[in-house]
Amino acid sequence: MTATVHIDMSGKVALVTGGGYGMGRASARRFAECGAAVVVADINPDTGAETVELIRAAGGQATFVHADVGEPDAVRDMVDRTVATYGGLDYAHNNAGIVESQDPVVSYPEQLWERILRTNLTSVFLCLKYEIPRMLERGGGAIVNVASESTYKGNVADIGYTASKHGVVGLTTAAALQYARRNIRVNAVAPGNVDTGIVERARQYLTPEQLRAMEQAQPIRRLSRPEEIAEVVVWLCSDAAVLVNAARIAADTGWHVA
Repeated sequence: MTATVHIDMSGKVALVTGGGYGMGRASARRFAECGAAVVVADINPDTGAETVELIRAAGGQATFVHADVGEPDAVRDMVDRTVATYGGLDYAHNNAGIVESQDPVVSYPEQLWERILRTNLTSVFLCLKYEIPRMLERGGGAIVNVASESTYKGNVADIGYTASKHGVVGLTTAAALQYARRNIRVNAVAPGNVDTGIVERARQYLTPEQLRAMEQAQPIRRLSRPEEIAEVVVWLCSDAAVLVNAARIAADTGWHVA
């Protein structure tokens, strides 16, 4: 069972992209447990609605918004609906992302490259572009983007994913420094291998030996749990992390230096 600390986010509003499963679902539930009203955004209405129902069943407050975060109009609408529903925006977990290929650079499909960068990187830019002005209306806020352990040493297996996540780190740093004096903090969490839908989909590309290596790659010799990453995300948004800004927080039990 994941250990938790008491964090009071009563009266606050959180937005989570990719909130229909995995780390997004876990962080949405954790925000709600801490008292925040949560907007769960996802391209899949079924899984997004499931997250909302889980939150409501536990006594929390949540609303689903259907959004393709790679589309500017959809992201603007997502943020506007968050403010219209709950009166503002204080926290955001820009979590949506995909992994879809293990091809080497010379055979990596160009259309897939564009899709990966749109979903994993352009989406973060768009979220920052439309979230920050709304947070400024509230006097500040906190944002956590999702990078990856691969941003420390690369990932030989997936060039599109690795490139997109390196871009997320750059966006995080630039935005954090631009808005630090206006009381907005922007950080990135860099998970290792987490037991999520992305890992599940990757199984189709892996041999049993590769799968075993993936599951045991981290020093703790197991996959991380989404709830464990959610603890880091929500803490980074809380007042307890007031001095943490422009940081890339490794959440991989030391794999990035192993």
